[in-house]
Amino acid sequence: MTTLQGRDILGIGDLSAEEMTQVLDLGAALKSGQRSPRCQKILGLLFDKASTRTRVSFSAAIYQLGGQVLDLNPSVTQVGRGEPTKDTARVLDRYLDILAIRTFEQSKLEIFAEYAEIPIINALTDLEHPCQILADFMTIKECFGQLAGSTVTYLGDGNNVAHSLILGGALMGMKIRVATPKDYQPLPMIIEQAKQLAKPGFEITITDDPIAAVKDSNVLYTDVWASMGQENLAESRIPIFQSYQINDELLNQADKDAIVLHCLPAHRGEEITDSVIEGKQSKVWDQAENRMHAQKALMVSLLGI
Repeated sequence: MTTLQGRDILGIGDLSAEEMTQVLDLGAALKSGQRSPRCQKILGLLFDKASTRTRVSFSAAIYQLGGQVLDLNPSVTQVGRGEPTKDTARVLDRYLDILAIRTFEQSKLEIFAEYAEIPIINALTDLEHPCQILADFMTIKECFGQLAGSTVTYLGDGNNVAHSLILGGALMGMKIRVATPKDYQPLPMIIEQAKQLAKPGFEITITDDPIAAVKDSNVLYTDVWASMGQENLAESRIPIFQSYQINDELLNQADKDAIVLHCLPAHRGEEITDSVIEGKQSKVWDQAENRMHAQKALMVSLLGI
C-alpha cells in the first residue's frame, strides 16, 4: 500500500478509513498465508514501559517477514542516561528501517517523528494505543464480517485504549459506547477529534450507566482499571469501578451473539470475571494473536514491502 510507505503512525487518526481497511485486509491475508512478503529490514523496539504482547508480537512479526529486531532497552542504552530524544532519533534513523516506541508522553513520539525519517509507530503511550485497536478491529471483522454498524461497548477507565477505540470507531462508522465513572471519562479533545474524523454511521455515547451501555451491544470490551504507572491507585479504584465489571449478568444484557474482548493483561475478578474470559463468547486469545498479524500488516505497508 504505497500511500502508507514511509509514514508515521502516532495515533489511529493517522490512518484514513480506506487505509485502515487495507491494513486489516492485509492482516487477514498474512494470517491465512495468502500473502507472504519477505524483507531484510531492521525493527527497533524502544520501550520505556513493560510489555509482553506488544514486544513479542512485533518481534515475531518482523522475524516472520525475514527481518531482524533490536531491543533498545533504556537501561542498557544512552537513552536511560539522559541523552536528548532528538539526538537518539537522528542516530537510530541511520541504523534502523522502522522504530516502534512504547512510552509515557505522546510528545516523545512527536520528537522522534520530527527528527527521524524512518517510520515511527506508536506501540502505546498514555494517550493512545493504535496497534491494539487494529488487532481489535481485525478480530471484530473476523467474527461479524464487517465493522460499520457494529456496536462496541467499552467498560472501565477512559484510558489510551478507549481513546483509540473511539477514534477508530469514528473512522469506520461504528457505534461506540463508553461506560465509565464520571471522573474517569475519555478526554474531551478525543471526542472532538472523533467527531472531525467521523464517517457516516458513527455514534458516540459516554455514560456512567454500564447496564444501559451494554444493551444489545455486539462487543463488550474492557481493560485494567489502573494502567501502567497507576499501580498505586489500583486498590482505591476497585470500589469505584466495581459495577463496570464484565460478568455473566452484564454479558446477558448484550446481544446474544456478542463477543468479549480484553487487551490484556487481565486482573481476573476485577474488570472481568474468570467465567467470562474463559467462556464461549470470549475472543480474547484470537484478539491477542491478531496483534502480530495486524502489526505485521502495518509494517509491510509502512516499509513498502
